[in-house]
Amino acid sequence: MKNNINPESANQTLENEDKNEQFESSNEENADENLEDEESTDDGDKKSGKFFKKKEKKKDPKDLKIEELEDRLKRTFAEFDNYRKRTEKEKSQMFEIGARDIVEKVLPVIDNFERGLGTLTEEEKSGGFAQGIEKIYKQLMDTLTESGLKPIEAAGKEFNPDLHNAVMHSEDPELGENIVAEEFQKGYIFKDTVVRHSMVRVVN
Repeated sequence: MKNNINPESANQTLENEDKNEQFESSNEENADENLEDEESTDDGDKKSGKFFKKKEKKKDPKDLKIEELEDRLKRTFAEFDNYRKRTEKEKSQMFEIGARDIVEKVLPVIDNFERGLGTLTEEEKSGGFAQGIEKIYKQLMDTLTESGLKPIEAAGKEFNPDLHNAVMHSEDPELGENIVAEEFQKGYIFKDTVVRHSMVRVVN
């Protein structure tokens, strides 16, 4: 028995096979083109990366050394300025402490001047010797006042423990409560610092 082959079906089969081969070849060409595009893109990225890397230049060692020296110089100037201010403050404090010590030693001399002048009679005060002593006392007090010494106000003022030292208490209906009635020894302030408290009697 012989197989009957239709010529038209045979031709159709051949055409289908040719189309499949053409489709596969076109897919292979597209894949090759995609690979080429990816490779070209990678090459472009690499080239652009190299381009930007070239722009990022490292600093010259000389410039780095100059910046380091400038920073060190600024720090040195700042440290020296702080040292100068600190030494000036310490000198001022030392001067004030030394002056305060001298003032404390001079206060008893002032007390003796005031006691001596207080014992003079009106007739003795008109004498040349008494007037000379009074002028010396006034000159001494003017000099100390210019240096920053001033007496503490006490009699008739409200008692202040920061300024007054109460050594006696009493009652006086004419004065208000906690008022200084009498001053036994004058107190002094030197440049806002109490060098001696006033010795007083306070009314309860």
